[in-house]
Amino acid sequence: MPATPNHTQARNAARVPAARPCPKPLRERQSRGTRESPRTLSMRANRSMQTDPNILFLMTDQMQGRVLDPSHICRTPNFDRLIDRGVRFRRAYTPNAVCSPARASLMTGLLPHNHGVLEVIHCVDEDQSNLRPHKPHWAQRLALAGYRTGYFGKWHVERTNDLAQYGWDTDGNSATSLFQDHRAEVEREHGASDSFSISKMNDQPPGYRHTLLYGVTDLPPEARGVGITTGLAYDFLEEATVHEEPWCCFVSVTEPHDPFVAGEEAFSLYDVDAIELQPNVHDDLAGRPGIYRKAGLTWDGITDRELREAAACYYASITEIDAQYGRLLSLLETRRALDDTIVILTSDHGELLGAHGLFCKNFSGFEEVYNIPMVVAGPGVAEGVECDARVGLHDLCPTLVDLGDAESIRVSDSRSFASILADPAAAPDREWRKGYAEYHGNRFKVTQRVIWDGPWKLVWNGFDFDELYNLDDDPYEMTNLADIPSYRPRVNELMAHAWNVIRATDDRSLLNSHYPILRLGSVGPDAV
Repeated sequence: MPATPNHTQARNAARVPAARPCPKPLRERQSRGTRESPRTLSMRANRSMQTDPNILFLMTDQMQGRVLDPSHICRTPNFDRLIDRGVRFRRAYTPNAVCSPARASLMTGLLPHNHGVLEVIHCVDEDQSNLRPHKPHWAQRLALAGYRTGYFGKWHVERTNDLAQYGWDTDGNSATSLFQDHRAEVEREHGASDSFSISKMNDQPPGYRHTLLYGVTDLPPEARGVGITTGLAYDFLEEATVHEEPWCCFVSVTEPHDPFVAGEEAFSLYDVDAIELQPNVHDDLAGRPGIYRKAGLTWDGITDRELREAAACYYASITEIDAQYGRLLSLLETRRALDDTIVILTSDHGELLGAHGLFCKNFSGFEEVYNIPMVVAGPGVAEGVECDARVGLHDLCPTLVDLGDAESIRVSDSRSFASILADPAAAPDREWRKGYAEYHGNRFKVTQRVIWDGPWKLVWNGFDFDELYNLDDDPYEMTNLADIPSYRPRVNELMAHAWNVIRATDDRSLLNSHYPILRLGSVGPDAV
């Protein structure tokens, strides 16, 4: 579905001048050399000239999809220009609400029950939540097809942190000496300590460690993770763009993940008092699972001013990401490589940011968590289009190997959307209106499945009663329709779709749930 003629103009027109002063240029760090290990040299030697597009993958952590809406106040001039050059998928979703499972799904195209990573890997014993090593990754396929590959920043997919086995020639993930040496160099230049002019702690309930919710720091972005990660990627691109073979560069910052930390310069772009709070911030959660209210006690008593400060820090952090990633896009433009490069912008999942009285993510099926940014731009991709096809983060796996003309990865869990990038408006609605996500919540036994079909959304809660929302009529998910008798057929229809996916992807933990006390669906697996 075509967007407004120019996404950048639409966003600028929607902004309130008093709340959005003109941005100041964020300082840039000098680049440094990148070390690279040799890989697939024989295949590269056979390529006398580049025939496939480069791929620049811009990953964020915990970024809401709606911050890219034309009317949103979050200042992202580089992302806006990227949308003008490509396709934004407004209904894109994550297959899981936390980092490790979602990122493993991105790499393999599999839902968590099939790749094995069901929880964040640092929060469970080492015999749990392990990536199944025999599952192919898209980077492996690109490397075998002759791509020069580099990964920089947060990995959080599995525990070895040995990315070479997954197809990455240059491994600059945050656990490597390459990354840590670079961090040390930056800290010598800028200093490692920082102080906060504005901040708030998570200090409830008693007995838990006090942790930072948000803060404004005196350190510039170049001296923090966002700049360090981008700096390594910049060095890789400086080297890669002088060679003939195609390259794939994956840049993975840890921002805007909580705590929401932003520099003073970016924070100054936002008038805290002018930030409008979402209608669902003061949701009483009537008719929703009780665990939401229990979790919300952590932020009981937070003021509207603090909610606005948290939002300003979150948006300012995204503004800093935009500026740093803009450096990479500018480099490609200077090197005349941008027109030959597929650029992908997305996130592993979203952030509640005070919605429904909650922060972070995990056990909530709300759109603030599951709706993620998804922008694709580059050769062969339509320009300036906003598309309602419901593509998943894990769908990028088969899509990337198709775009790179590599050996395909075909699994029942995901599907390539490469074929609709040239003309998204022609994508059949019936084929792209549905979505499916799973949350295992093993630590607290909170099992959820999220099912979308057009505007309808069912959150199947194995631990409590279910939730049904019409996102067209109720975009902030304030009214649960699941227990209204007239909507029971809709609940059953969506539940039947869930069973179809569960059967097709062989989710045996649920498919074999005919045991009497485990019959927690509105209809069972044999009803379809």
